[in-house]
Amino acid sequence: MPAIARLRYLLPGSPKGAVTRFAPSPTGLLHLGHAHSALFAAALAEAAGGRVLLRLEDIDATRCRPEFAAAIEADLAWLGLAWDGPVRVQSRHMPEYRAALDRLAACGLLYPCFCTRADIRREVAAAGHAPHLAPRGPDGPLYPGTCRRLAAAARADRVAAGEPYALRLDMGAALAAAPADLSFHELGEGRLRCDPAQFGDVVLARKDTPASYHLCVTHDDAVQGVTLVTRGADLKPATHLHRLLQALLGWPEPAYAHHPLLLGPDGRRLAKRDGAPSLRALREAGRTPAEVRALAGW
Repeated sequence: MPAIARLRYLLPGSPKGAVTRFAPSPTGLLHLGHAHSALFAAALAEAAGGRVLLRLEDIDATRCRPEFAAAIEADLAWLGLAWDGPVRVQSRHMPEYRAALDRLAACGLLYPCFCTRADIRREVAAAGHAPHLAPRGPDGPLYPGTCRRLAAAARADRVAAGEPYALRLDMGAALAAAPADLSFHELGEGRLRCDPAQFGDVVLARKDTPASYHLCVTHDDAVQGVTLVTRGADLKPATHLHRLLQALLGWPEPAYAHHPLLLGPDGRRLAKRDGAPSLRALREAGRTPAEVRALAGW
């Protein structure tokens, strides 16, 4: 498959003894794109004489389901993949993420944001931007900074009154506190300069999700000793923000390897929401693990 030809040059570049991870969210059944990513992580670890870990990123309590978590482990075992050490389940570690948020807050790098999505749309419109022309970052329209400008006393009063809020990173303060020459090492490309400012004042926690993907994944890579982060190319922009969080919190810097995404016949990336064939469906249709590995580019 063409995808594997594009990946082969990366394998010799794996750090010796690399610790990689596959970190799906149990919001549905795994499909071929997930298999490709899991096999990619395992291949890089094997090439480097290292280890590969499994992590379930289930912080979104509204979408994640225990039955999907069980299905992930069953599908991966059927595919022939084995994991080193226990599976890390993010929802069991919320106090750790809270502690990381508290550290950022103690440094004056977080602020409560009381804006709803409708509030943000109104603020964008008031600034003279059509919604589709407003400044955007990798996660969507950039927050205009409304609540960053609130006085400390006003923030405290609204929090004390029980008003719902998210916690945002004060990007300007964060950049001032971090090294000016932030970069990351991408296998096959060398060192790339970071531009975390493209995310603006990103949300790191909200009422329905006590810690964001960005915070949790960066924290877990550090505590699990991941030395080579492997994931799809769609998440490469997030590396700029993750390196900033690593610098602010004193976490080690891993290397990175972002693989091309598997595409469907329509040229779009395979996705659960678009009904991509699941590994379970392929298995029930009589496909063998070897056939599915081949379909996934391996």
